[in-house]
Amino acid sequence: MKRCTLLIIRRASDAIYSSSFVTSANSASNVYALRCTKPKSLRKTVKQFVDSKRVRAIGGKGGDGAISFMRLWANDHAGPDGGDGGNGGHVIFLASSSVNDLSKVPSVITGKDGERGNPKNRYGSNADHTIVEVPIGTVVKRLDPEDTKKSPTTDPLWFMKGKVVGDLAAEGTIYIGARGGAGGHGNAFFATDTLQSPQVAEFGAEGEDGTFILELKSMSQFGLIGYPNAGKSTFLSAVTRAKAKIAPYPFTTLKPQLGMVRYSDHEQLSVADLPGLLPGAHKNRGLGLSFLRHAERCIALLLIVDASFKCPWEQCEELLSELGHFDPNLPSRALLVLANKMDLPDAKENLENAMKHMKLPVIPMSAKMGDNLSTVLSEIRRIYDESMADSDTQDGDDES
Repeated sequence: MKRCTLLIIRRASDAIYSSSFVTSANSASNVYALRCTKPKSLRKTVKQFVDSKRVRAIGGKGGDGAISFMRLWANDHAGPDGGDGGNGGHVIFLASSSVNDLSKVPSVITGKDGERGNPKNRYGSNADHTIVEVPIGTVVKRLDPEDTKKSPTTDPLWFMKGKVVGDLAAEGTIYIGARGGAGGHGNAFFATDTLQSPQVAEFGAEGEDGTFILELKSMSQFGLIGYPNAGKSTFLSAVTRAKAKIAPYPFTTLKPQLGMVRYSDHEQLSVADLPGLLPGAHKNRGLGLSFLRHAERCIALLLIVDASFKCPWEQCEELLSELGHFDPNLPSRALLVLANKMDLPDAKENLENAMKHMKLPVIPMSAKMGDNLSTVLSEIRRIYDESMADSDTQDGDDES
């Protein structure tokens, strides 16, 4: 059985550079972050997070109608009795909280075929629908016929144009990707007063066939944004059980990594480590364009800057500029600046100079040494609680 204890981390000697954080830190709160005492696995394998996938959905074929004539004693021509075929099954995408990414979604999804009709007016049974569970926040795009000819190995998925046909933003939301074909009529359906012995029946209709791009946008509640080697992976490994790759060279994170922060009231918050951004990421420089979409639905963004740089505020301004170019609404989200690497020389002096140019709240920390991480986790929880309270207020206003 896993044991969880209070996360005891050494606090930095530096004061918090925002009065709002001082109030939050001094307020009496019974909720605190937990850290599991069970050691992490020594395996170097890291689970790759699949945030986009190209799938082909094929609806099930309808069952064929039957050609049959009833044979009774003393009545060889009792009339047609061929039953209709059953309808084919749909392919349905269902938003579910039980899945976190798109790794379990098959590339080709085929619906079940309907049962064919039988004699004695016995209709074929309808096929069951094929339900594919996808994470909450998945956006479904239908590809154009020109894009379906492109190879996903040579053309990135985010370059393929497609029409947004579904947004699975809530639990239980569904989108029918491919409808099943209708069952064919048996010869009993075609019997009339003038045609009493029809020898014709219908084939079952083919199901719909479509190619889609599944994109996961709301991957986590908090997103880590920063330049390469700013310490995002180190921070994620320090506060969660995620095993993010850490190395002294840029772009060690090529795909998003996800971690969970646990609190004493059994609340769990997800934090995502996104690949590092470069100046011009909104123009597809580096890896930022393919992963910036994850920041669109985060509750808050955590901007991690390197305090050992001489001008840390320039990093923050460039990050906000890239977010604004990608989506003008992103800079207006709840933002929290984390000045990392405070254990390095000149970091304190650089941060003091940066505070003269920055208006956003800043928390100094050292993800490697564990300085001030408890304050960061407390502030993350405060932002989450305020966001939930605002959403509940909006829901109450809508109902009234």
